[in-house]
Amino acid sequence: MSSDTKTAAALNLTLCLHCHKLNPSSWSVCSRCGGKIYPRKPKSLQISLAWIVTAIVFYIPANIFPVMSTYAFGRESASTIIGGIFELWEQKSYFIASIIFVASIVIPIVKILILLWLCLSLKLNLTETLRFRTHLYRLTLWVGRWSMIDVFVVAILVALLQLGGMLSIQPTVGSLAFASVVIATMLAAEAFDPRLIWDHLQD
Repeated sequence: MSSDTKTAAALNLTLCLHCHKLNPSSWSVCSRCGGKIYPRKPKSLQISLAWIVTAIVFYIPANIFPVMSTYAFGRESASTIIGGIFELWEQKSYFIASIIFVASIVIPIVKILILLWLCLSLKLNLTETLRFRTHLYRLTLWVGRWSMIDVFVVAILVALLQLGGMLSIQPTVGSLAFASVVIATMLAAEAFDPRLIWDHLQD
């Protein structure tokens, strides 16, 4: 971006994040949709970091404790996320095991690492890879929804497989912890203001 490029802030304009209309910076409410507007999201970095830490805290029990308990023909068994992936792999359900591995293990970890890097890069006032970091942020928003696939699978199984004393499935504490991880990472991404990445260009 050239040095003579005019930004919205340089023109005393503020973007509404709800309807994407540019409003005068002196206004606090969007003239189109009535939503509150800010030059930058208030305490964006602090709130995003708080949600990231929350996600990390919940990620530990989400992988240690079982996500569901199965009662079949008088026998009860509990499965963790990793345990379920190994069982599916041993049963040669490679495709399903791979999907759950990516959605439940890879995506949450990658999303947490990306958000941590974005926050750290702002703290360190890094001026490189601006476009790349913006793409990373968009990626976290796009993949975030797929992290819930494990929770959806448990919910569907609980709803469908209830056959009295013969077969039943119940969610356990691991499911709640994993859902908390997904929600926390989604809130962290929403709280992060990507415009902060480009702010140094106004200096």
